Amino acid sequence: MTKEFSPDRLDIKAFAQAGGQLSGHDSLLKYERLAQEAKGLHPDLLVDWKARGEVLLQPGGAGQIWLHLAVHASFPMECQRCLTPVDVPLDVERSFRFVADEATAEALDEDCEEDLLALSREFDLRELIEDELLMALPVVPRHDECPTAIPLASTDEDFEAANAEKPNPFAALASLRKDGKGT
Repeated sequence: MTKEFSPDRLDIKAFAQAGGQLSGHDSLLKYERLAQEAKGLHPDLLVDWKARGEVLLQPGGAGQIWLHLAVHASFPMECQRCLTPVDVPLDVERSFRFVADEATAEALDEDCEEDLLALSREFDLRELIEDELLMALPVVPRHDECPTAIPLASTDEDFEAANAEKPNPFAALASLRKDGKGT
């Protein structure tokens, strides 16, 4: 009999020892913090993900617990160039090594290149997925090519009024030319 694993309460060690695999095709609406960042959210937007656990044996027989994660989503945002909707593709592929506890993760963090997380018997995989997608969001979302022309002119009535009141600094040169003093 194979053990069933739940992404909401995942026993990471058992998942890795079993070489477990999980995948999901979730509505973006399931991810509350991510949904708050969306512009034009609708139920058809999906987050596709796959997770795989494994134990990698190290010299000396100790095994390291790993979780490999791949996530894809199309995320609705507002283009910062043309201010129209843009669907931003988000792709995440990350691997995480699990250690005994938070203190161990913190102590090893500076010396390790890999991402370290604390081992848990009730790990929330969807929370990790949401964290990774939030970090993948672009700071300035935009189209590769905007669908509409972008007006590059702007007006400011106060600026125009203030400018109209100022004398032209070159007006003195114009009067010199009229008097025949200019060359």
